Amino acid sequence: MTSLPLPELAPVARSGLEACLPPGRTPATGTPVPALILVPTVLLLSAAAASAGSGFDAWIADQLYAWQGGTWALRDAFLTSRVAHEAGRDLSTLAWLGVFVAWLATWWRAGMRHLRAPLMWLLLTTLVASLLVAWTKSLTNMDCPWDLLRYGGDRPFIGLFTARPEGLPRGVCFPAGHASSGYAWLSLVFFLGEMRPRWQAAGLALVLAAGLVFGIAQQLRGAHFLSHDLVTAALCWCVAALSWRFAWPRRAEVRS
Repeated sequence: MTSLPLPELAPVARSGLEACLPPGRTPATGTPVPALILVPTVLLLSAAAASAGSGFDAWIADQLYAWQGGTWALRDAFLTSRVAHEAGRDLSTLAWLGVFVAWLATWWRAGMRHLRAPLMWLLLTTLVASLLVAWTKSLTNMDCPWDLLRYGGDRPFIGLFTARPEGLPRGVCFPAGHASSGYAWLSLVFFLGEMRPRWQAAGLALVLAAGLVFGIAQQLRGAHFLSHDLVTAALCWCVAALSWRFAWPRRAEVRS
């Protein structure tokens, strides 16, 4: 018997940012999208709740406070304040401006046109993640360790779901704002996964290292508890993963 020739399949139209992928790139398979979004987020939030609820937050802060001689001696130290805090914040801002310049370049360099939409996505997701953390801080009304009586401050500890006494100044320390200067770049991991897969692991390591360094430096200064950093990481991951889900719909559906 002779087999009938099979008709050639028409290429599937790419949608969203998929149209910007280099020629030949096809949807990847791997971790299902719901798990990719939910598992890290739930784990980080659970770890934050456990750290705060079990007293592990306070235990770490106690050790750091005692190690510094019963004061936050590193609050204004050069490495923690000038380098990790101020220079780290400025470096993150410069990185964002660098991506913005690269996006502008896509309008006059033909070879970069395919990066125009992905770079704009990267700009928006990092900005949204940072703004979400800042907005959440404005709502939670929680104090920094250095504000608390336990650590030489003048305020009692008020839990997240405890009514705050009238007359007590507002707290603006939860979640951790400075750690978002690192964790907001988790969207870079998805960007590299789509555009430069070989660099994805290095990008993830760089972003996690930045978030950890910024977070630990702030804990050493008395600005945050561990749970503050974990919640920031969860929010930034959720923004990056959710926005990737909607910006690269067909690739995300293949993973589902």
